[in-house]
Amino acid sequence: MKESSKQPSWTFGQRIALAVLPRVAAWILRAIAATLRYEIIFEEGLAMLEPPATGIYAIWHRAILLAACHFQEYHAVVLISQSFDGELVTRTAMNMGYGAARGSSTRGALEGLMGMKEALEEGHAAIFTADGPRGPVYRTKIGPIKLAQMTGYPAHSFYLLPERRWEVKSWDRLMIPKPFSRVVMSFAQGVAVDPEARGPELEERRLELQNALERARLNAEAHLAKLQARRNGS
Repeated sequence: MKESSKQPSWTFGQRIALAVLPRVAAWILRAIAATLRYEIIFEEGLAMLEPPATGIYAIWHRAILLAACHFQEYHAVVLISQSFDGELVTRTAMNMGYGAARGSSTRGALEGLMGMKEALEEGHAAIFTADGPRGPVYRTKIGPIKLAQMTGYPAHSFYLLPERRWEVKSWDRLMIPKPFSRVVMSFAQGVAVDPEARGPELEERRLELQNALERARLNAEAHLAKLQARRNGS
């Protein structure tokens, strides 16, 4: 899938950054990804979702680099904002084999959703950072629900938690996995949306997705704590 928006004009410094940083970042992430070990958990009754089939998948923004490491071979499409930072992320993602639909809750929302719809029609997985690009943290936007309504696919939730990591001092405490870390991947139940849903019902589905994302996160944290306790003999 091609990137879905026209390219804006960048300053000379920005063009240099765009030419260099995405390649370097993609190389580093691929190198780290090759060393990570995954343990996958599911909510009770949830069918196997990994590797991701065609469908809608939502994740909290702080775990997006973990998702980039894990899903690079599956050619998923990610919704990314139209800002300069979004351009850096887009080029990094494309260097790792991802597609990008450009848009966010504040700019290019419809264009981004149509790009994700096209990705689904082409057989790709469509991945949302549900609380991105600027938060509030752990509060999902309506985009995944709107796309589920447009396409009939449920919106699934997942989370990745590395045992060893760096955390960026950003609004979302973005996680960068340390090499050779164990990573817990947690999936929660999907949220189906009635094509005829309006207003209050869409808000109910948004809250349902938000709760599913939080369950995925909390289940990952609890599972990792059990693994660490078992290893420490406590």
